[in-house]
Amino acid sequence: MSIPPSPQTARLTGRGCYAADAPLEKPLYLAFLRSPVAAGRISTLAVAEGLATRGVHAVHTGTDVDHLGDLSVNPVIPISTPLAYPLLAKDQVEAVGQPVAAVLADTPHAALDGAEAILLDVPDDALPPPRTVAAQRWQAGDCEAAFDQATWVVDVTIRHPRLAPCPMEPRGISVDYDPATGCVTIWHATQTPHRTRSELARMLSLDPSRLRVIAQDVGGAFGMKASLYPEEAIAVWAAFRHRRSIRWIATRSDDFLSATQGRGLHSHGTLALDAAGSFLALKADITAPLGHWMPHSALIPAWNGARTLPSGYQVGAVDIATRAQSGPLGPTGIYRGAGRPEANALMERLVDKAARACAVDPLELRRRNLLSADALPFKTATGNTLDSGDYTAALDRLYLNSDYANLRQQQTARRKEGELVGIGTAFYLEPSGSGWESARVTLHPDGRAEIASGSSSQGQARRETYTRIASDALGITPDQITVDLADTATCPEGIGALASRSTAIGGSAVHVACQAARARRNGGETGVITVEERYENAGQAWGYGACLVMVSIDADTGVTTIEKACCVDDAGVVVNASASLGQIRGGFAQGLGEALMEAVHYDADGQLLTGSLMDYAVPRAGDIPPLEIASLCTPSPMNALGAKGVGEAGTISAPIAILNGVLDALAPLGITDLDMPLTPCKLWHAMDAAKTRTSLR
Repeated sequence: MSIPPSPQTARLTGRGCYAADAPLEKPLYLAFLRSPVAAGRISTLAVAEGLATRGVHAVHTGTDVDHLGDLSVNPVIPISTPLAYPLLAKDQVEAVGQPVAAVLADTPHAALDGAEAILLDVPDDALPPPRTVAAQRWQAGDCEAAFDQATWVVDVTIRHPRLAPCPMEPRGISVDYDPATGCVTIWHATQTPHRTRSELARMLSLDPSRLRVIAQDVGGAFGMKASLYPEEAIAVWAAFRHRRSIRWIATRSDDFLSATQGRGLHSHGTLALDAAGSFLALKADITAPLGHWMPHSALIPAWNGARTLPSGYQVGAVDIATRAQSGPLGPTGIYRGAGRPEANALMERLVDKAARACAVDPLELRRRNLLSADALPFKTATGNTLDSGDYTAALDRLYLNSDYANLRQQQTARRKEGELVGIGTAFYLEPSGSGWESARVTLHPDGRAEIASGSSSQGQARRETYTRIASDALGITPDQITVDLADTATCPEGIGALASRSTAIGGSAVHVACQAARARRNGGETGVITVEERYENAGQAWGYGACLVMVSIDADTGVTTIEKACCVDDAGVVVNASASLGQIRGGFAQGLGEALMEAVHYDADGQLLTGSLMDYAVPRAGDIPPLEIASLCTPSPMNALGAKGVGEAGTISAPIAILNGVLDALAPLGITDLDMPLTPCKLWHAMDAAKTRTSLR
């Protein structure tokens, strides 16, 4: 069965093929009975009433699936205590929303009715304390001596809110079972279709050839769709168990309850400076939350949140520790930035505090301490190589483009009038992915070219970008090129769309394959020419940039207004300028969400309090200010295109620039620290408390 890709016009007119749209013949629909408590032993699980519900075909519990394998986890930091991957809770529940029973029925409503008819009793247990699952530490230089010699020492604690990624399309999977072959075709809302196939084959003890995975249209992901979920594994297992097609489409509430969440890291840092304002030493301690099970990339935030320090700054000595801890909450995974925003927030908050302590302009202190262009490539204390760039040039461009000197003058004048006005700045690094990606190019005698990539797309204009790369490399027009993605039957095996890697690595694979094919044609070869490339980059490409916001705060209501926002970004060689700008703007919007309004909340019993978009605030169009974007271009030596990541720049830079701006605005009141999100209520209470302290003096 050949599945043609959906053109953009088809998606815009509602004719795309998302997981919920996949054509299935009389499928069974899947629904789950979920745990109502965060911790406890199952005392009663009676499924008879569920089975007796009209339209219900089967009910499965943990005993039916406990023989299946676990999900693999990327051990980027050493794992000391692996966590189980229960597809269905068997004896113990470990989080609100954990699947306990799976119901298969003729209609979605019948499946839900069947789930509601099951009798489940789980007496509440006390919530277990956090357990350290994985940890790592990096040390370089003599931190203690540096702190002893310091003129200034500043410290910062940042508690990031847990965030719900909220892509427009919730999770979903449709499994088409073919009784003639015993094989399945799976439409999966995923960033990693090849990983879906390999993980399912291993967990279900199946030959991978029996599984075809297609991620034709995916309505956003942001890291939430990077891993395989228990519900999705159950759907595929059930297709083979019952020899029927199966469909499961999550509701928004399902996603709030059981999809991976992001952020939530707690970090503490201390920075030592000498009399000239040079950074002598950094101590940092990072604690990253995990849920009751780990998705494949669960440890990436803990890793990135530490190893990205001390950003692009020259620091004489460092002592950086990170740990990931499990708990009775929803699972935590990668979310756009995945530890990079957290590392950047800690470092840039320290720099702003240091600037205030030293009485030095924040941009100037950054300029003094950033690595110089001729110091790159630079090996960091955490074992990373910063590849190329001119970090101070980004600050200089930001200074000019924002009219920084004039903004400071305006701020001084407005403060004299009693206004609360602040300017927040931030430098940032954006490490993109490393490793390999694949491409296959087929040239036809009539001049047509077919490109197949192991990468995938969830709205990043991937086909357009790869078409441009192929057009330039082959010397043909874009209308002669077709691009196939995210189908394990028609595309070479690949990694997928993760960590801003798809242009730098996936695009390089396309570029190299096209160059080889063109060389064969130029060499006189006739007929159909096919070249397959498994391209591996030389190392991570490190994008970078700087961001500025000017904010004002209403003293009566606590409402923050972003009056000006501008950024400078260096993503190396940019293939698709409009897509790159869109990525920065979209990332800025999500970064603003964390800074000002988004937070997942649980009560003391582990009950989710923000289970819908009535409770969980996301930015709307009117909340996003105009963003002025300037670009630099320092090619990366780490890949064939010279490209760097850009997809996470906004989420890395915007939150801390806004936080720094708000705290700068509140500095005259003596307010020095606040946690995001900076809601009007939180700011009003902080200002009220500051006024009370002043009146008591």
